[in-house]
Amino acid sequence: MILSFLNQKGGVGKTTLSINVATCLSLKKQKVLLIDADPQNSSLDWVAIRRKESLFTVVGLTKPIIHKEVSKLIKNYDHIIIDGPPRIYDVAKSAIVTSDLVVMPVQPSPYDIWAANEVVSLIKEVSQPLEGRKNIKSAFLINRKISNTAIGRDVEQALDHYGMDILQTHICQRVAYAETAAIGSTVMEEHNRDNLAVREITDLTNEILEKYN
Repeated sequence: MILSFLNQKGGVGKTTLSINVATCLSLKKQKVLLIDADPQNSSLDWVAIRRKESLFTVVGLTKPIIHKEVSKLIKNYDHIIIDGPPRIYDVAKSAIVTSDLVVMPVQPSPYDIWAANEVVSLIKEVSQPLEGRKNIKSAFLINRKISNTAIGRDVEQALDHYGMDILQTHICQRVAYAETAAIGSTVMEEHNRDNLAVREITDLTNEILEKYN
């Protein structure tokens, strides 16, 4: 499966989601490649500070040739995850073209909901010419939700008008995500930090596999 985490808005948690889902898949004995397509190189920075060997391969590719490279690489991996760039049209377009599923993380704020229009439009622009040849699926993911509030439901209602899938799993705002990333790890590897975070990532990964793989 080729999975992209993509949003034209920066700071929505694409890298955190990418590294945690990649880890979850790796712990299921799947061979995973993570492509860091963001010029900020956050995924590459993360793997560089790890104190132990990564469970999966991380490479940087910030040029609009992702679809060409992935077609060569996919035979060597069970899954490829693309940590997409914000505000770089050609690279984002290349990531969408090669993806089986594009997950769009959206934070519970009006700014994120308004900005979602940009990535939805880009997905439609890329997908429509490929109809009949390739079915690119897409889904919103509510990320950094505040626990024990109704805001997740409110965001779902606000996103409904885009006509895209909305993943049932929500990812909450938890310190464990930042703490583990800061030491080059993930919540999946540091169970003592937050079991609820482990459950969220596990549920998200399983939902993606069951619905879209």
